Amino acid sequence: MNLFEVYPSFDVEPVKGKGVYVQDTQGQQYLDLYGGHAVMSVGHSHPHYIQSIAHQLNSLGFYSNSTQNSLQKQLAHQLTQLSGYTDYSLFLCNTGAEANESAFTLASYHTQRRKILTFTRGFHGRTSAAIAVTDMPQKLAPVNTVHEVVRVPLNDIESVAQHLKSGEVAAVIVEGIQGYGGIHVPNPQFLTQLQQLCHDTQTVLIADEIQSGYGRSGKFFAHQYTHLRPDIITVAKGMGNGFPIGGVLISPQFTPRKGMLGTTFGGNHLACAAGIAVLEIIEKEGLIQNAAEVGNYMQQRLRAIEGIKEVRGKGLMIGVEFDFPVAELRKQLVYKHHIFTGVSGTHVLRILPPLKLAKTDVDLFATALQQILNNMMAVCV
Repeated sequence: MNLFEVYPSFDVEPVKGKGVYVQDTQGQQYLDLYGGHAVMSVGHSHPHYIQSIAHQLNSLGFYSNSTQNSLQKQLAHQLTQLSGYTDYSLFLCNTGAEANESAFTLASYHTQRRKILTFTRGFHGRTSAAIAVTDMPQKLAPVNTVHEVVRVPLNDIESVAQHLKSGEVAAVIVEGIQGYGGIHVPNPQFLTQLQQLCHDTQTVLIADEIQSGYGRSGKFFAHQYTHLRPDIITVAKGMGNGFPIGGVLISPQFTPRKGMLGTTFGGNHLACAAGIAVLEIIEKEGLIQNAAEVGNYMQQRLRAIEGIKEVRGKGLMIGVEFDFPVAELRKQLVYKHHIFTGVSGTHVLRILPPLKLAKTDVDLFATALQQILNNMMAVCV
């Protein structure tokens, strides 16, 4: 049987990892500034993370939600402590897309409405409703087009108000920082006005923190740079440091009932062990503060490099925009300088490393990027 080839990929196979570095089949080491789509929060092969999962696997790997699992309560408690959302409830699932689907379901139950308002350049997953609210029309199959979705520009509060006053919108979903769309940070005043509009129209406000959450922005959640307090917060990616896990943080206005949401694997024992270990490491090693400090340092270094159009983001969620397509630049970073980066669109490098990145790692990246740009400019001359 052959693989169903849907992923464009580099001709590199990582087989080992440690901290912010991975190693390929030939023994070559790479600086990982992409973290596997922002998944690697506490770094590769962290000893405590490995020990926690191995210990749980030696006890019990899985049982369903038809029985009690105290690890779920422990995870919820520790997430409460770090996030500050003391009066919210937690529903555990497996992926970010599933978390958003669950959030839409809750919002629709709560409001008895069908429509979702989303924003241009937004990304919320690849399942049916999640891809429908994602700004990727070329990826919509006919079955995904049945959902009622309205899309407006980010930060355009007047357009939001025009749609919400109809009373037909169940929920507004907004990313803490737009990731796939190019690392765009919502305007704080816009978020304040958005929250008030949602409150006035009894519309559920969902903060998608799947990529920007879990300390990546230099706050536990990116929206915590503002006074925003969403009705629902969705999380995944860095939540499990590579182990599939997602979650929905749900405000007290929602009342659970049996069967309202469900999942086979969500909140399983191994996933909870991974999630608990991640939170313990983030807290013990001060990774949120490190993300803020090293992220600021990276932005300073990058802004000093000639040939970069714009640097934007928060913490270790950074977009580096150029006046030219970055495909060739990324190839040189990988094959000549052995540095992994991500991409948004055609002109933006997306930087999403493990939160334990050091300033010396930033220096290595900045030097490599400067060398590549200097060579490119020399060729143009």
